[in-house]
Amino acid sequence: MAKHTLIAYVEDVPGVLNRVASLFRRRNFNIDSLTVGGTDQPGVSRLTVVVEATEAGARIVEANLYKLVNVLRVDDLTHKASLTRELGLVKVTVTAETRAQVLQLVEVFRARVVDVDEKTITVEVTGTPEKIVKFEMVMRPYGIAEMVRTGAVSMARGHEPISTVPTAARSSKADHSHDNSGISMSV
Repeated sequence: MAKHTLIAYVEDVPGVLNRVASLFRRRNFNIDSLTVGGTDQPGVSRLTVVVEATEAGARIVEANLYKLVNVLRVDDLTHKASLTRELGLVKVTVTAETRAQVLQLVEVFRARVVDVDEKTITVEVTGTPEKIVKFEMVMRPYGIAEMVRTGAVSMARGHEPISTVPTAARSSKADHSHDNSGISMSV
């Protein structure tokens, strides 16, 4: 079992996220991280899904994603050179004695203070999921009052953009084609 990062380009219509999440549930896979956002193409959203699975299991999920009507394209970044980032907001409890120590650690992690009051400092930390975990571990002894993480977003490195969803793929997935016999077929 290993963590697999799957990128799915989907039509931006109601219910798509529910259908994708249900597919993982039906296949008995736990989603470690799920991030959804817009793309450079109107009407197309991008899902980044991190799931722990075997190679065979990841292939099954990828094949089943293609069976969903609103899925335009799926890419597995697991074995490709890629960039993965996550954002965390961490509210740390501070005292007059610990405030300077916490601020020093914020600098070490190249994080950013986004809110301060007399009892807490809220920090925005961006980086790899491992960096977020390490930052959490370092802050835990001071007392974490609250924490939230966005989930991973990933992109392939280099010149091969995987964010381009061919217009032909979009229209062929969105429409139904008809063969000469007049029978409607989903592509």
